[in-house]
Amino acid sequence: MEHGIFGYPAHSDRVDHAVVNWLKRRYDWEIQKDSIIYTAGIVPTISYIIQAFTDLEDEVIIQTPVYYPFYDVVNKNNRKLVRNPLSFDGNTYTMDLEHLESVINDRTKMIVLCHPHNPVGRVWTRSELEALASICQKYDLLVVSDEIHADLLFKGQRHIPFASLNEDAAQRTFSCLAPSKTFNLAGIQTSYVVIENKDMRNKLTQHLAASFANMTNSFAEVATEAAYNHGEAWLDGLMEYVEANYVYIKQFIAEHMPKMRVLPSEGTYLIWIDCSQLPFTPQERKSWLINEVGLALNPGSIFGEEGNDFERMNIACPRATIQEALEKWKKSYDQLWKS
Repeated sequence: MEHGIFGYPAHSDRVDHAVVNWLKRRYDWEIQKDSIIYTAGIVPTISYIIQAFTDLEDEVIIQTPVYYPFYDVVNKNNRKLVRNPLSFDGNTYTMDLEHLESVINDRTKMIVLCHPHNPVGRVWTRSELEALASICQKYDLLVVSDEIHADLLFKGQRHIPFASLNEDAAQRTFSCLAPSKTFNLAGIQTSYVVIENKDMRNKLTQHLAASFANMTNSFAEVATEAAYNHGEAWLDGLMEYVEANYVYIKQFIAEHMPKMRVLPSEGTYLIWIDCSQLPFTPQERKSWLINEVGLALNPGSIFGEEGNDFERMNIACPRATIQEALEKWKKSYDQLWKS
């Protein structure tokens, strides 16, 4: 910052080493630095991958309810969106692989995996991922694995990169990662995609160049290198704090607002709250939260119709902020049952 020169950035091997070492330390995943392509955000990257590896009207599968930009990157590229809703037993979400197989046809080219899953907070297990990988191999599906929340796990959880499962998975997967969610660097727009298949890597590189999207900004590599080389202890402390926030919120809501329920979560800093017993439609609940409670949560409906009864809450904030929010929520909640 002090030198004041922010021209076109030159790539440094130092950031490659930082990324390679981070993936090895955190996930026991060994990659070659040549398999990394640096990009300016995961959502744009997924969009470029869809453009480069599918044709108009090809089918792309997403597992709903899911991070809402997934809908746009498929629809706005004029591909056919195919929904494979997660199974929900009232407490836990799992992949519905029987339904997945039923919607695959000759036009189905790709599945976009949210791993860990936003908004439901699942950290997919090895057995779940292996079952999915088997289907992808059977039907020759490309896998775009959005692993941006991979670092944000609760105690006892382990992230397994989809591409690390076996050689076939490695050869059909675009692993999309970034330090941005982990270290609150989203405004710097730094991300990367790991592609172990050389032909796929070359094809995406060419597409990015043709789109003039093959350059990151002056701060991206420096921020990535600094975060991965010097931010690990901070991250470990952060996740202890975030998990404690989750436990606090879950207990508060169970005790003071029992007609709502925080679903079990295994990671991310986002929680999924069941509001199905509140006397509102999704739109009425949004209005109540904003105008009466004074909270701006993410309405579950934006993640798909399966989320209509839910709200997503960001809990990566000071405990005092959460306490203030919950007390306001309780006050308005109590009024509902007095009227």
